[in-house]
Amino acid sequence: MLLAIDCGNTNTVFALCDGNEIRATWRAATRPQRTADEYAVWLTQLMALHKLSPNEVDAAIIANVVPPALYNLTGLARSYFNTKPLVVRDPSVKLGIEIVLDRPEQAGADRLANAVGGFVRHGGNLIILDFGTATNFDIVDAQGNFAGSILAPGVNLSIEALYMAASALPRIAIRKPDKVVGKATIPAMESGVFWGYVSMIEGLVARVKDELGHDMKVIATGGLANLFADVMPVFTAVEPDLTIRGLIEIHRRNTAA
Repeated sequence: MLLAIDCGNTNTVFALCDGNEIRATWRAATRPQRTADEYAVWLTQLMALHKLSPNEVDAAIIANVVPPALYNLTGLARSYFNTKPLVVRDPSVKLGIEIVLDRPEQAGADRLANAVGGFVRHGGNLIILDFGTATNFDIVDAQGNFAGSILAPGVNLSIEALYMAASALPRIAIRKPDKVVGKATIPAMESGVFWGYVSMIEGLVARVKDELGHDMKVIATGGLANLFADVMPVFTAVEPDLTIRGLIEIHRRNTAA
């Protein structure tokens, strides 16, 4: 089985994959100081609950956007699963796509995995909308290449910034409010965040399509994608496991005989 690790700014996802099947996934808060030993104690106990053994893991791949975390994640793969992991963005790892940017080195490993996974599942001409620490709009062209992006603050980051900057405003949870116009502070804030992001997404998607001159499929991923899906007809599909699926494909491209 393949151990696929997606280390993001907020959370790290660990997935055990058997071919194209994702057998199990677990999520932990990203803490760069967490050691390989700590990861191993936590992860192997969760595997045991699913009747999975570390001995079943024979390969690993890592997408990481938190550089200080990489040492311990690779140590986990080497010491406890006896495998040398592929690391996305390492020069030796083939993505099978071009990065069509002025500064290709700035494209994050998770976003490249999303591009690969999105193209395999949906073909080209995609806007991949990832609701993470940032809200990313990544463009995948007709050939599957990573062709540009838009970056905006993430939903939870915006809520936290509003709470921190305005002493009279409370911290709120993101939810779909019943009405657009709020009659008290909390409903007004909920509306501003939720419907504000809906309007931003709809507006940016329309502008991207207009600028590129053709229709595009919009693939949503990330923890909050399902929350917005019911009110966003612009979404072609919601793919909660898109990054992991991209990592499965990148591993296949680097190990195929």
